[in-house]
Amino acid sequence: MKRFWEPGLGRTILFAVSVVSFVIGTYQTVQRMGDENALRDNYWLFMISFSCVMLYRYLKPDAKPQAPSQPSTPPAKRVPRNKRRD
Repeated sequence: MKRFWEPGLGRTILFAVSVVSFVIGTYQTVQRMGDENALRDNYWLFMISFSCVMLYRYLKPDAKPQAPSQPSTPPAKRVPRNKRRD
């Protein structure tokens, strides 16, 4: 099945939604500073933000292990130091 967007676009959208919902929740809470239920009323915005961040971290691509590069020539045979060379 053909994908409609790049693989990283979904993670970008999740991050944007989490930031926007956190900023809106913070603004709404600060705007109603005198109300003692302000944080409770905007709790759902903070939970959307937290859920999006957790999903964003869960969908993080795995680091691909890189194979060590093989030298093109084999190493030269070592001569022991305690032998005399003639």
